[in-house]
Amino acid sequence: MTEPGFQIRRAAPADAAPLAELAARIFVETFGADTAPDDMAAHVAKSYGVRQQSEEIANPGVITLVVETDGALVAFAQIRRVPPPDCVTGADPAEIGRFYVDRSWQGRGLAPRLMAAAREAARELGGRSLWLGVWERNHRAIAFYEKCGFRDVGSHDYWVGSDRQTDRVMVGALDPLSV
Repeated sequence: MTEPGFQIRRAAPADAAPLAELAARIFVETFGADTAPDDMAAHVAKSYGVRQQSEEIANPGVITLVVETDGALVAFAQIRRVPPPDCVTGADPAEIGRFYVDRSWQGRGLAPRLMAAAREAARELGGRSLWLGVWERNHRAIAFYEKCGFRDVGSHDYWVGSDRQTDRVMVGALDPLSV
């Protein structure tokens, strides 16, 4: 999918290194001020290394979408079918496991287009509903997801290193008009 100024596409093996850098940078920028440095370093090493990104890109049960502009990655989303928390009751749920947009691209119309592509990817994986976890103190993201038709249905733990945090669990329909 091509939009003015950016292209949304499936990640390729060659994207692993730039995706690892983008994911780590956005995560640290977004959550670093609220997380102990040791916990942040442990989480970034576990979740956003080149090996991890390569494995996720190669996994047929995961769809990683990247957004590229002028040869650089500026956002990505990852959709997968994993067992959801008990509070998710929709049929055949797919998870938006990651949805990150570089600060310089926030508010420029990219995120809604990426969400539409994520919904399509969930359909490709056989999903009929969507869920995601979002840190309870990430109010900007929560507002965006609500605007996209998601609603809060509960919570679950999310570990950043040894720091147990609380994510709000939100659910939404694959067709945002049916929510």
